[in-house]
Amino acid sequence: MNRRNFLVTAAATSLTATAQARDYGPNAPPPRYPDPDIIVLDKRFEKYKIGNTPIQRLYSNKNMLWAEGPAWNGVGKYLLWSDIPNDIQRRWLDEDGHVSVFRNPAGNSNGNTFDYEGRQIACEHGNRRVVRYEHNGKVTVLADKWQGKPLNAPNDVIVHPDGGIWFTDPGYGSLMNYEGHKAPLEIKEAVYRIDPKTGKMDKLLDDMFKPNGLCFSPDYKKLYVADTGASHYDKAPKNIMVYDVVDATKVGKGKEFVSMNLKMKDGTVKAGFSDGIRADVDGNIWSSAGWVGDGYDGVHIFSPDGTRIGQILLPEICSNVCFGGVKRNRLFMTASQSLYAVYVETQGAHIT
Repeated sequence: MNRRNFLVTAAATSLTATAQARDYGPNAPPPRYPDPDIIVLDKRFEKYKIGNTPIQRLYSNKNMLWAEGPAWNGVGKYLLWSDIPNDIQRRWLDEDGHVSVFRNPAGNSNGNTFDYEGRQIACEHGNRRVVRYEHNGKVTVLADKWQGKPLNAPNDVIVHPDGGIWFTDPGYGSLMNYEGHKAPLEIKEAVYRIDPKTGKMDKLLDDMFKPNGLCFSPDYKKLYVADTGASHYDKAPKNIMVYDVVDATKVGKGKEFVSMNLKMKDGTVKAGFSDGIRADVDGNIWSSAGWVGDGYDGVHIFSPDGTRIGQILLPEICSNVCFGGVKRNRLFMTASQSLYAVYVETQGAHIT
């Protein structure tokens, strides 16, 4: 059997695999390949699962309270993420795995990304704004109001090749003091775009209960947005919506891309939340998933037609994901009090 056939066969064995109790601690024994917590649900996922790679816990800290907003910096070769309640950002260096506090305070930042000039953009819960960190270290406020009223608490952010900045504003950071400063939400939860030339802000949509994570399709012709409104609204769905992007600046009418309902091993159907989402170069959507438990929490992978084709199971609630590494073929996952990563046989569709 050649190496290629071995890897494909090894991947296929996960069709009947179940989540394994495992120790991710520093003295834990290595997992047996193929990693049993990378689950193939549809044969289309087989080519993305590498038979001889493990899920790795890169960092865990009992003092870290809620890890969110991972973003890969290709020039610096580091992974940046937010620890929202502690009001700091952390950085993991690819060179030696060193982790340090990157920014303190951080405005109770949540989502982060980098623009096409390499500048960090962050959604600050505590300050209810979207900011950009310039090359000289200064902070530029990109958005903090809509029609004269304060934003709720921007959550996640992405950039378009034309320089436009798209972000969600569900308001979680203003609902309690834990992740920001408790205050009323004065405007409807919505998704916005900031024009790169004029700085003008436009509302793209407000038909969701609480728009959260968002990403573009590889060709930038579709916008995917996760709705986590079921956390506060009884009638809210637990799903990911998809919208056609019009003229690179607007969106058309949306429709459900996927429901987060999943039939569990015991036959019950459970639904958790999709939070952070990213697309790969083939148009698959990699979604963080959580708030259900074993067999659900981690990452769910959906094909472009909305079929759930795979899972990456984690022992913690996964909040967000991004692709990174030198070849953009490493999936980084922020999860409660830890940072995880796994190599996959695809690449992220966008710069972070």
